[in-house]
Amino acid sequence: MSEQSKDKVIKNVEGNGQKPTSPNADLKFDFASFWEYSDAPESSDHIEILEKYDHFIDGEFVKPVKGRYMTSINPSTGKSLTQFAEGTSEDVDKAVKSARKAYTKVWKNLSGKERGKYIFRIARMIQERSRELAITESMDGGKPIRESRDVDVPLAAAYFFYYAGWADKLEYAFPGRKHESLGVCGQIIPWNFPLLMLAWKIAPALATGNTVVLKPAESTPITALKFAEICRDAGLPKGVVNIVTGAGQTGAALVDHPDVNKIAFTGSTAVGKIIQKSIAGTDKKFTLELGGKGANIIFEDAPLDQAVEGIVNAIFFNQGHVCCAGSRLLVQEGVAETLIMKLKNRMETLIVGDPLDKNTDIGAINSQSQFDKINDHLKIGVEEGASMYQSSCKIPDEGYYCRPTIFTNVSQSNRIVQEEIFGPVLTIQTFRTPDEAIEKANNTQFGLAGGVWTDKGSKIFKVGSKLKSGVVWANTYNKFDPTSPFGGYKESGMGREGGLHGLQGYLKFKF
Repeated sequence: MSEQSKDKVIKNVEGNGQKPTSPNADLKFDFASFWEYSDAPESSDHIEILEKYDHFIDGEFVKPVKGRYMTSINPSTGKSLTQFAEGTSEDVDKAVKSARKAYTKVWKNLSGKERGKYIFRIARMIQERSRELAITESMDGGKPIRESRDVDVPLAAAYFFYYAGWADKLEYAFPGRKHESLGVCGQIIPWNFPLLMLAWKIAPALATGNTVVLKPAESTPITALKFAEICRDAGLPKGVVNIVTGAGQTGAALVDHPDVNKIAFTGSTAVGKIIQKSIAGTDKKFTLELGGKGANIIFEDAPLDQAVEGIVNAIFFNQGHVCCAGSRLLVQEGVAETLIMKLKNRMETLIVGDPLDKNTDIGAINSQSQFDKINDHLKIGVEEGASMYQSSCKIPDEGYYCRPTIFTNVSQSNRIVQEEIFGPVLTIQTFRTPDEAIEKANNTQFGLAGGVWTDKGSKIFKVGSKLKSGVVWANTYNKFDPTSPFGGYKESGMGREGGLHGLQGYLKFKF
Protein backbone atom coordinates (compact mmCIF):
# COMPACT_ATOMS: atom_id res chain seq x y z
CA MET A 1 0.00 0.00 0.00
CA SER A 2 1.38 3.42 -0.94
CA GLU A 3 1.94 6.13 1.65
CA GLN A 4 -0.80 8.16 -0.04
CA SER A 5 -3.27 5.26 0.39
CA LYS A 6 -2.26 4.83 4.02
CA ASP A 7 -2.90 8.51 4.67
CA LYS A 8 -6.30 8.19 3.04
CA VAL A 9 -7.21 5.23 5.23
CA ILE A 10 -6.11 6.97 8.41
CA LYS A 11 -8.04 10.12 7.52
CA ASN A 12 -11.20 8.13 6.92
CA VAL A 13 -10.75 6.19 10.16
CA GLU A 14 -10.40 9.38 12.12
CA GLY A 15 -13.35 10.97 10.41
CA ASN A 16 -11.28 13.82 8.92
CA GLY A 17 -11.68 12.96 5.26
CA GLN A 18 -14.59 12.77 2.83
CA LYS A 19 -16.63 9.59 2.69
CA PRO A 20 -15.51 7.33 -0.17
CA THR A 21 -17.61 7.00 -3.32
CA SER A 22 -17.31 3.21 -3.68
CA PRO A 23 -16.90 0.26 -1.28
CA ASN A 24 -13.20 -0.13 -2.17
CA ALA A 25 -12.23 3.54 -2.34
CA ASP A 26 -10.52 3.66 1.04
CA LEU A 27 -9.20 0.08 0.99
CA LYS A 28 -10.76 -0.80 4.36
CA PHE A 29 -13.88 -2.36 5.88
CA ASP A 30 -15.93 0.83 5.93
CA PHE A 31 -19.28 -0.93 5.75
CA ALA A 32 -21.09 1.83 7.61
CA SER A 33 -20.52 4.24 4.71
CA PHE A 34 -22.61 2.10 2.36
CA TRP A 35 -24.99 -0.04 4.36
CA GLU A 36 -27.09 0.52 7.41
CA TYR A 37 -27.90 -2.53 9.47
CA SER A 38 -31.57 -2.97 10.22
CA ASP A 39 -32.34 -3.66 13.85
CA ALA A 40 -32.36 -7.38 14.62
CA PRO A 41 -33.66 -7.61 18.17
CA GLU A 42 -34.07 -10.93 19.94
CA SER A 43 -37.57 -11.05 21.40
CA SER A 44 -37.71 -11.18 25.19
CA ASP A 45 -41.49 -10.98 25.59
CA HIS A 46 -41.78 -14.70 26.28
CA ILE A 47 -39.02 -14.75 28.91
CA GLU A 48 -40.41 -14.97 32.43
CA ILE A 49 -38.42 -13.06 35.00
CA LEU A 50 -40.22 -13.00 38.33
CA GLU A 51 -40.75 -9.78 40.23
CA LYS A 52 -38.96 -11.28 43.22
CA TYR A 53 -36.66 -14.27 43.74
CA ASP A 54 -35.95 -16.07 47.01
CA HIS A 55 -33.05 -18.32 48.00
CA PHE A 56 -33.03 -21.91 46.73
CA ILE A 57 -32.47 -24.11 49.77
CA ASP A 58 -33.29 -27.80 50.25
CA GLY A 59 -34.97 -28.06 46.86
CA GLU A 60 -37.32 -25.12 47.38
CA PHE A 61 -37.37 -21.35 47.05
CA VAL A 62 -37.43 -19.94 50.57
CA LYS A 63 -37.67 -16.37 51.82
CA PRO A 64 -34.59 -14.75 53.41
CA VAL A 65 -34.51 -14.95 57.18
CA LYS A 66 -34.33 -11.17 57.60
CA GLY A 67 -36.65 -10.42 54.70
CA ARG A 68 -34.20 -8.18 52.85
CA TYR A 69 -34.00 -7.95 49.05
CA MET A 70 -31.65 -6.38 46.52
CA THR A 71 -32.24 -5.12 42.97
CA SER A 72 -30.83 -6.56 39.76
CA ILE A 73 -30.29 -3.88 37.10
CA ASN A 74 -30.39 -4.26 33.32
CA PRO A 75 -27.12 -2.51 32.35
CA SER A 76 -28.35 -1.70 28.84
CA THR A 77 -31.10 0.50 30.26
CA GLY A 78 -30.13 1.16 33.87
CA LYS A 79 -33.58 -0.04 34.91
CA SER A 80 -34.59 -2.72 37.40
CA LEU A 81 -35.07 -6.31 36.24
CA THR A 82 -36.06 -8.03 39.46
CA GLN A 83 -35.63 -8.20 43.23
CA PHE A 84 -33.61 -11.00 44.81
CA ALA A 85 -33.01 -12.12 48.37
CA GLU A 86 -30.11 -10.68 50.34
CA GLY A 87 -28.47 -13.57 52.15
CA THR A 88 -27.27 -13.36 55.73
CA SER A 89 -25.24 -15.75 57.85
CA GLU A 90 -28.53 -17.35 58.95
CA ASP A 91 -29.50 -18.06 55.33
CA VAL A 92 -26.05 -19.45 54.60
CA ASP A 93 -26.27 -21.68 57.68
CA LYS A 94 -29.61 -23.08 56.52
CA ALA A 95 -28.15 -23.81 53.08
CA VAL A 96 -25.02 -25.48 54.49
CA LYS A 97 -27.10 -27.67 56.82
CA SER A 98 -29.28 -28.67 53.87
CA ALA A 99 -26.21 -29.52 51.80
CA ARG A 100 -24.66 -31.51 54.67
CA LYS A 101 -27.86 -33.51 55.16
CA ALA A 102 -28.11 -34.26 51.43
CA TYR A 103 -24.45 -35.25 51.30
CA THR A 104 -24.62 -37.59 54.30
CA LYS A 105 -27.94 -39.25 53.60
CA VAL A 106 -28.17 -39.27 49.80
CA TRP A 107 -25.54 -37.97 47.46
CA LYS A 108 -22.31 -39.56 48.65
CA ASN A 109 -24.07 -42.93 48.82
CA LEU A 110 -25.24 -42.84 45.20
CA SER A 111 -23.18 -44.70 42.64
CA GLY A 112 -21.25 -42.67 40.12
CA LYS A 113 -23.55 -43.99 37.44
CA GLU A 114 -26.63 -42.57 39.18
CA ARG A 115 -24.93 -39.22 39.85
CA GLY A 116 -23.98 -39.06 36.19
CA LYS A 117 -27.62 -39.53 35.16
CA TYR A 118 -28.67 -36.46 37.14
CA ILE A 119 -25.82 -34.36 35.75
CA PHE A 120 -26.58 -35.50 32.21
CA ARG A 121 -30.25 -34.61 32.71
CA ILE A 122 -29.26 -31.12 33.88
CA ALA A 123 -27.11 -30.69 30.75
CA ARG A 124 -30.02 -31.66 28.51
CA MET A 125 -32.35 -29.25 30.30
CA ILE A 126 -29.85 -26.42 29.84
CA GLN A 127 -29.98 -27.18 26.13
CA GLU A 128 -33.77 -27.28 26.15
CA ARG A 129 -33.95 -23.89 27.87
CA SER A 130 -30.99 -22.44 25.98
CA ARG A 131 -32.87 -19.57 24.34
CA GLU A 132 -34.40 -18.48 27.63
CA LEU A 133 -31.05 -18.70 29.41
CA ALA A 134 -29.21 -16.80 26.67
CA ILE A 135 -31.68 -13.92 26.63
CA THR A 136 -31.72 -13.74 30.42
CA GLU A 137 -27.91 -13.71 30.50
CA SER A 138 -27.80 -10.79 28.06
CA MET A 139 -30.49 -8.83 29.88
CA ASP A 140 -28.93 -9.31 33.31
CA GLY A 141 -25.26 -9.06 32.33
CA GLY A 142 -25.15 -6.83 29.25
CA LYS A 143 -23.29 -9.21 26.95
CA PRO A 144 -24.33 -9.47 23.25
CA ILE A 145 -26.96 -12.10 22.56
CA ARG A 146 -24.68 -13.70 19.96
CA GLU A 147 -22.15 -14.47 22.68
CA SER A 148 -24.71 -15.70 25.20
CA ARG A 149 -26.42 -17.84 22.57
CA ASP A 150 -23.34 -19.21 20.80
CA VAL A 151 -20.74 -19.36 23.59
CA ASP A 152 -21.96 -19.14 27.17
CA VAL A 153 -24.98 -21.44 27.13
CA PRO A 154 -23.58 -24.17 24.82
CA LEU A 155 -20.34 -24.26 26.81
CA ALA A 156 -22.22 -24.46 30.11
CA ALA A 157 -24.14 -27.49 28.82
CA ALA A 158 -20.90 -29.00 27.49
CA TYR A 159 -19.24 -28.83 30.93
CA PHE A 160 -22.16 -30.69 32.50
CA PHE A 161 -22.07 -33.30 29.73
CA TYR A 162 -18.32 -33.71 30.17
CA TYR A 163 -18.39 -34.21 33.93
CA ALA A 164 -21.48 -36.43 33.72
CA GLY A 165 -19.25 -38.78 31.79
CA TRP A 166 -16.58 -38.80 34.51
CA ALA A 167 -18.96 -39.45 37.42
CA ASP A 168 -18.65 -43.27 37.18
CA LYS A 169 -15.07 -43.34 35.90
CA LEU A 170 -13.08 -41.66 38.65
CA GLU A 171 -10.95 -44.74 39.19
CA TYR A 172 -9.77 -44.35 35.59
CA ALA A 173 -9.13 -40.65 36.07
CA PHE A 174 -6.79 -41.37 38.97
CA PRO A 175 -5.60 -44.96 38.58
CA GLY A 176 -4.03 -46.54 41.63
CA ARG A 177 -5.11 -43.72 43.96
CA LYS A 178 -7.85 -44.07 46.52
CA HIS A 179 -10.04 -41.05 46.80
CA GLU A 180 -13.27 -39.81 48.30
CA SER A 181 -15.46 -36.74 48.08
CA LEU A 182 -14.91 -33.73 50.33
CA GLY A 183 -18.43 -32.98 51.55
CA VAL A 184 -20.02 -29.53 51.28
CA CYS A 185 -18.52 -27.11 48.77
CA GLY A 186 -19.01 -23.35 49.00
CA GLN A 187 -18.77 -21.74 45.58
CA ILE A 188 -18.69 -18.04 44.71
CA ILE A 189 -18.93 -16.96 41.09
CA PRO A 190 -18.41 -13.60 39.29
CA TRP A 191 -20.68 -11.48 37.11
CA ASN A 192 -18.88 -11.76 33.77
CA PHE A 193 -19.90 -15.34 32.90
CA PRO A 194 -22.65 -16.21 35.43
CA LEU A 195 -23.98 -19.43 33.90
CA LEU A 196 -20.65 -20.67 32.57
CA MET A 197 -18.81 -20.12 35.86
CA LEU A 198 -21.66 -21.93 37.61
CA ALA A 199 -21.12 -24.90 35.30
CA TRP A 200 -17.35 -24.84 35.85
CA LYS A 201 -17.90 -25.26 39.56
CA ILE A 202 -21.09 -27.24 40.11
CA ALA A 203 -20.53 -29.92 37.46
CA PRO A 204 -17.22 -31.35 38.81
CA ALA A 205 -18.41 -30.98 42.41
CA LEU A 206 -21.49 -33.11 41.76
CA ALA A 207 -19.59 -35.62 39.63
CA THR A 208 -17.17 -36.31 42.48
CA GLY A 209 -19.95 -36.81 45.02
CA ASN A 210 -20.05 -33.44 46.78
CA THR A 211 -22.97 -31.15 47.53
CA VAL A 212 -22.97 -27.41 46.84
CA VAL A 213 -23.89 -24.03 48.27
CA LEU A 214 -23.41 -21.46 45.52
CA LYS A 215 -23.46 -17.67 45.77
CA PRO A 216 -23.82 -15.84 42.44
CA ALA A 217 -22.66 -12.26 41.92
CA GLU A 218 -25.03 -9.59 43.20
CA SER A 219 -25.27 -7.92 39.77
CA THR A 220 -26.09 -11.11 37.82
CA PRO A 221 -28.09 -13.59 39.93
CA ILE A 222 -30.94 -14.47 37.58
CA THR A 223 -29.49 -17.30 35.49
CA ALA A 224 -28.30 -19.02 38.68
CA LEU A 225 -31.85 -18.87 40.00
CA LYS A 226 -33.17 -20.23 36.71
CA PHE A 227 -30.58 -22.98 37.06
CA ALA A 228 -32.13 -23.71 40.47
CA GLU A 229 -35.42 -24.29 38.64
CA ILE A 230 -33.62 -26.73 36.36
CA CYS A 231 -32.24 -28.64 39.37
CA ARG A 232 -35.72 -28.84 40.83
CA ASP A 233 -37.33 -29.91 37.55
CA ALA A 234 -34.59 -32.47 36.94
CA GLY A 235 -35.53 -34.20 40.20
CA LEU A 236 -32.12 -33.60 41.75
CA PRO A 237 -32.32 -34.73 45.41
CA LYS A 238 -33.17 -31.88 47.75
CA GLY A 239 -30.19 -30.07 49.20
CA VAL A 240 -27.62 -31.30 46.67
CA VAL A 241 -27.52 -27.83 45.09
CA ASN A 242 -28.39 -24.74 47.14
CA ILE A 243 -28.20 -21.17 45.87
CA VAL A 244 -28.01 -18.23 48.25
CA THR A 245 -27.97 -14.76 46.71
CA GLY A 246 -26.54 -11.58 48.15
CA ALA A 247 -23.50 -9.32 48.18
CA GLY A 248 -19.99 -9.60 49.62
CA GLN A 249 -21.07 -10.29 53.19
CA THR A 250 -23.07 -13.31 51.98
CA GLY A 251 -19.96 -14.72 50.35
CA ALA A 252 -17.93 -14.00 53.47
CA ALA A 253 -20.44 -15.93 55.59
CA LEU A 254 -20.09 -18.88 53.23
CA VAL A 255 -16.28 -18.76 53.34
CA ASP A 256 -16.26 -18.57 57.13
CA HIS A 257 -18.83 -21.29 57.78
CA PRO A 258 -17.17 -24.06 59.82
CA ASP A 259 -19.04 -26.91 58.09
CA VAL A 260 -17.87 -26.07 54.56
CA ASN A 261 -15.12 -28.37 53.27
CA LYS A 262 -14.10 -26.57 50.09
CA ILE A 263 -14.17 -23.01 48.79
CA ALA A 264 -14.10 -22.35 45.06
CA PHE A 265 -13.88 -18.70 44.09
CA THR A 266 -13.62 -16.79 40.83
CA GLY A 267 -13.20 -13.03 41.09
CA SER A 268 -10.75 -10.29 41.90
CA THR A 269 -7.26 -10.85 43.26
CA ALA A 270 -8.01 -8.59 46.23
CA VAL A 271 -10.96 -10.72 47.36
CA GLY A 272 -8.98 -13.90 46.66
CA LYS A 273 -6.32 -12.76 49.11
CA ILE A 274 -8.98 -12.09 51.76
CA ILE A 275 -10.39 -15.58 51.28
CA GLN A 276 -6.96 -17.17 51.52
CA LYS A 277 -6.31 -15.37 54.81
CA SER A 278 -9.75 -16.29 56.11
CA ILE A 279 -9.30 -20.04 55.62
CA ALA A 280 -5.67 -20.14 56.74
CA GLY A 281 -5.28 -22.55 59.62
CA THR A 282 -8.34 -24.59 58.62
CA ASP A 283 -8.47 -27.86 56.70
CA LYS A 284 -10.64 -26.36 53.93
CA LYS A 285 -9.49 -27.01 50.39
CA PHE A 286 -9.71 -24.13 47.95
CA THR A 287 -9.30 -23.12 44.35
CA LEU A 288 -8.93 -19.48 43.36
CA GLU A 289 -9.26 -18.15 39.81
CA LEU A 290 -8.39 -14.47 40.03
CA GLY A 291 -7.40 -11.47 37.94
CA GLY A 292 -5.33 -11.26 34.80
CA LYS A 293 -3.55 -8.94 32.43
CA GLY A 294 -2.89 -11.23 29.47
CA ALA A 295 -0.14 -10.45 26.97
CA ASN A 296 -0.99 -11.07 23.31
CA ILE A 297 2.32 -11.27 21.42
CA ILE A 298 2.33 -10.61 17.65
CA PHE A 299 5.52 -11.49 15.75
CA GLU A 300 6.33 -9.97 12.38
CA ASP A 301 5.85 -13.32 10.59
CA ALA A 302 2.30 -13.70 11.93
CA PRO A 303 -0.71 -13.62 9.58
CA LEU A 304 -1.71 -10.04 10.41
CA ASP A 305 -5.33 -10.10 9.26
CA GLN A 306 -5.93 -13.25 11.29
CA ALA A 307 -4.09 -11.69 14.22
CA VAL A 308 -6.33 -8.62 14.11
CA GLU A 309 -9.39 -10.84 14.46
CA GLY A 310 -7.68 -12.58 17.35
CA ILE A 311 -6.91 -9.25 19.02
CA VAL A 312 -10.54 -8.17 18.71
CA ASN A 313 -11.70 -11.45 20.20
CA ALA A 314 -9.10 -11.24 22.95
CA ILE A 315 -10.04 -7.81 24.31
CA PHE A 316 -13.49 -6.83 23.01
CA PHE A 317 -15.27 -10.14 23.61
CA ASN A 318 -17.83 -9.67 26.41
CA GLN A 319 -16.91 -5.95 26.61
CA GLY A 320 -13.49 -6.97 27.91
CA HIS A 321 -15.12 -8.46 31.01
CA VAL A 322 -12.82 -11.48 30.79
CA CYS A 323 -10.21 -12.38 33.40
CA CYS A 324 -7.97 -13.90 30.72
CA ALA A 325 -8.50 -11.07 28.21
CA GLY A 326 -5.56 -10.19 26.00
CA SER A 327 -5.49 -6.64 27.39
CA ARG A 328 -1.79 -6.06 26.65
CA LEU A 329 -0.77 -6.19 23.01
CA LEU A 330 2.94 -6.67 22.29
CA VAL A 331 3.79 -6.15 18.60
CA GLN A 332 7.13 -6.64 16.89
CA GLU A 333 8.40 -3.28 15.66
CA GLY A 334 8.55 -4.18 11.96
CA VAL A 335 4.81 -4.68 11.68
CA ALA A 336 3.53 -2.42 14.46
CA GLU A 337 2.45 0.49 12.25
CA THR A 338 0.64 -1.77 9.78
CA LEU A 339 -1.02 -3.83 12.48
CA ILE A 340 -2.26 -0.79 14.41
CA MET A 341 -3.71 0.66 11.21
CA LYS A 342 -5.51 -2.61 10.46
CA LEU A 343 -6.77 -2.81 14.03
CA LYS A 344 -8.17 0.73 13.92
CA ASN A 345 -9.92 -0.07 10.67
CA ARG A 346 -11.45 -3.19 12.21
CA MET A 347 -12.54 -1.30 15.31
CA GLU A 348 -14.56 1.04 13.10
CA THR A 349 -16.74 -1.89 12.03
CA LEU A 350 -17.64 -2.93 15.59
CA ILE A 351 -21.18 -2.14 16.67
CA VAL A 352 -21.72 -1.06 20.27
CA GLY A 353 -25.32 -1.22 21.35
CA ASP A 354 -28.32 -3.14 22.61
CA PRO A 355 -27.16 -6.57 23.88
CA LEU A 356 -30.34 -8.18 22.52
CA ASP A 357 -29.69 -6.93 18.97
CA LYS A 358 -28.05 -9.69 16.95
CA ASN A 359 -25.95 -7.08 15.11
CA THR A 360 -24.26 -5.98 18.31
CA ASP A 361 -20.57 -6.79 18.76
CA ILE A 362 -20.00 -5.03 22.09
CA GLY A 363 -22.80 -4.82 24.64
CA ALA A 364 -23.29 -2.89 27.86
CA ILE A 365 -20.80 -2.57 30.70
CA ASN A 366 -22.07 -4.79 33.50
CA SER A 367 -22.76 -2.17 36.17
CA GLN A 368 -22.45 1.48 37.10
CA SER A 369 -19.49 0.75 39.37
CA GLN A 370 -17.60 -1.11 36.63
CA PHE A 371 -18.45 1.63 34.14
CA ASP A 372 -16.97 4.21 36.51
CA LYS A 373 -13.85 2.10 37.04
CA ILE A 374 -13.22 1.84 33.30
CA ASN A 375 -13.68 5.57 32.79
CA ASP A 376 -11.33 6.29 35.68
CA HIS A 377 -8.64 4.22 33.96
CA LEU A 378 -9.22 6.00 30.65
CA LYS A 379 -8.50 9.29 32.44
CA ILE A 380 -5.45 7.78 34.13
CA GLY A 381 -4.09 6.61 30.77
CA VAL A 382 -4.39 10.06 29.23
CA GLU A 383 -2.92 11.74 32.32
CA GLU A 384 0.06 9.39 32.17
CA GLY A 385 0.81 10.57 28.63
CA ALA A 386 -0.54 7.67 26.59
CA SER A 387 -2.30 8.28 23.26
CA MET A 388 -5.92 7.14 23.37
CA TYR A 389 -7.92 6.10 20.31
CA GLN A 390 -11.60 5.16 20.40
CA SER A 391 -13.78 4.07 17.51
CA SER A 392 -16.26 6.61 16.16
CA CYS A 393 -19.31 4.39 16.64
CA LYS A 394 -22.53 5.68 18.12
CA ILE A 395 -23.51 4.45 21.56
CA PRO A 396 -26.98 4.37 23.13
CA ASP A 397 -28.11 7.27 25.26
CA GLU A 398 -29.31 4.99 28.08
CA GLY A 399 -27.31 2.36 29.91
CA TYR A 400 -23.58 1.84 30.48
CA TYR A 401 -21.56 1.74 27.26
CA CYS A 402 -17.90 2.20 26.38
CA ARG A 403 -16.44 2.48 22.91
CA PRO A 404 -13.61 0.04 22.06
CA THR A 405 -10.40 1.77 23.10
CA ILE A 406 -6.68 1.37 22.45
CA PHE A 407 -3.72 3.14 24.05
CA THR A 408 -0.38 3.59 22.30
CA ASN A 409 2.82 5.26 23.55
CA VAL A 410 2.59 3.41 26.83
CA SER A 411 5.41 2.16 29.02
CA GLN A 412 5.70 -0.89 31.19
CA SER A 413 5.21 1.18 34.35
CA ASN A 414 1.94 2.80 33.27
CA ARG A 415 -0.99 1.88 35.50
CA ILE A 416 -3.13 0.98 32.49
CA VAL A 417 -0.48 -1.61 31.59
CA GLN A 418 -0.14 -3.06 35.08
CA GLU A 419 -3.69 -2.90 36.47
CA GLU A 420 -6.66 -5.02 35.42
CA ILE A 421 -9.22 -2.66 33.86
CA PHE A 422 -11.79 -5.34 32.97
CA GLY A 423 -13.23 -3.43 30.05
CA PRO A 424 -12.79 -2.95 26.26
CA VAL A 425 -9.43 -1.23 26.72
CA LEU A 426 -6.20 -2.39 25.06
CA THR A 427 -2.65 -1.14 25.64
CA ILE A 428 -0.12 -1.53 22.82
CA GLN A 429 3.66 -1.84 23.21
CA THR A 430 6.36 -2.85 20.77
CA PHE A 431 9.33 -5.18 21.03
CA ARG A 432 12.31 -6.14 18.89
CA THR A 433 13.36 -9.64 19.99
CA PRO A 434 11.54 -12.67 21.40
CA ASP A 435 13.43 -12.27 24.68
CA GLU A 436 12.20 -8.70 25.03
CA ALA A 437 8.62 -9.85 24.35
CA ILE A 438 8.89 -12.57 27.00
CA GLU A 439 10.37 -10.17 29.54
CA LYS A 440 7.60 -7.61 29.02
CA ALA A 441 4.89 -10.27 29.03
CA ASN A 442 6.08 -11.70 32.35
CA ASN A 443 6.67 -8.32 33.99
CA THR A 444 3.34 -8.20 35.83
CA GLN A 445 1.88 -9.62 39.02
CA PHE A 446 -0.59 -11.69 37.02
CA GLY A 447 -0.13 -14.97 35.20
CA LEU A 448 -3.45 -16.21 33.89
CA ALA A 449 -3.30 -16.28 30.09
CA GLY A 450 -1.42 -15.13 27.02
CA GLY A 451 -1.22 -15.55 23.28
CA VAL A 452 1.51 -16.04 20.68
CA TRP A 453 1.04 -15.26 16.98
CA THR A 454 3.67 -16.46 14.53
CA ASP A 455 4.10 -18.58 11.41
CA LYS A 456 6.81 -20.66 13.12
CA GLY A 457 5.75 -23.60 15.26
CA SER A 458 9.15 -23.73 16.96
CA LYS A 459 8.77 -20.09 18.01
CA ILE A 460 5.35 -20.84 19.51
CA PHE A 461 6.83 -23.58 21.69
CA LYS A 462 9.93 -21.62 22.63
CA VAL A 463 8.10 -18.42 23.60
CA GLY A 464 5.02 -20.13 24.99
CA SER A 465 7.04 -22.31 27.34
CA LYS A 466 8.71 -19.22 28.84
CA LEU A 467 5.50 -17.30 29.49
CA LYS A 468 4.46 -17.51 33.13
CA SER A 469 0.81 -18.05 32.31
CA GLY A 470 -1.57 -20.86 33.08
CA VAL A 471 -2.93 -20.79 29.52
CA VAL A 472 -1.12 -19.88 26.30
CA TRP A 473 -3.07 -19.77 23.04
CA ALA A 474 -1.25 -20.16 19.73
CA ASN A 475 -2.57 -18.16 16.74
CA THR A 476 -5.94 -17.84 18.46
CA TYR A 477 -7.37 -16.48 21.70
CA ASN A 478 -10.20 -17.08 24.17
CA LYS A 479 -10.90 -20.64 23.06
CA PHE A 480 -12.30 -22.94 25.75
CA ASP A 481 -13.09 -26.62 25.97
CA PRO A 482 -14.37 -28.71 28.91
CA THR A 483 -11.50 -31.18 28.50
CA SER A 484 -8.82 -28.50 28.97
CA PRO A 485 -7.75 -27.20 32.40
CA PHE A 486 -7.78 -23.49 33.14
CA GLY A 487 -6.10 -21.51 35.91
CA GLY A 488 -3.27 -19.16 36.72
CA TYR A 489 0.06 -18.53 38.39
CA LYS A 490 1.25 -15.74 40.69
CA GLU A 491 -1.64 -13.44 41.67
CA SER A 492 -3.96 -15.00 39.11
CA GLY A 493 -4.89 -17.84 41.42
CA MET A 494 -4.27 -21.39 42.56
CA GLY A 495 -5.72 -24.65 41.31
CA ARG A 496 -7.30 -25.61 38.00
CA GLU A 497 -10.82 -25.89 36.64
CA GLY A 498 -11.85 -27.97 33.64
CA GLY A 499 -10.54 -31.29 32.40
CA LEU A 500 -9.21 -34.00 34.69
CA HIS A 501 -7.49 -31.33 36.76
CA GLY A 502 -10.89 -29.89 37.61
CA LEU A 503 -11.83 -33.12 39.40
CA GLN A 504 -8.82 -33.06 41.72
CA GLY A 505 -9.99 -29.99 43.62
CA TYR A 506 -13.12 -31.81 44.73
CA LEU A 507 -11.49 -35.01 45.99
CA LYS A 508 -9.21 -35.98 48.82
CA PHE A 509 -6.65 -38.68 48.14
CA LYS A 510 -5.55 -41.23 50.70
CA PHE A 511 -2.16 -41.71 49.16
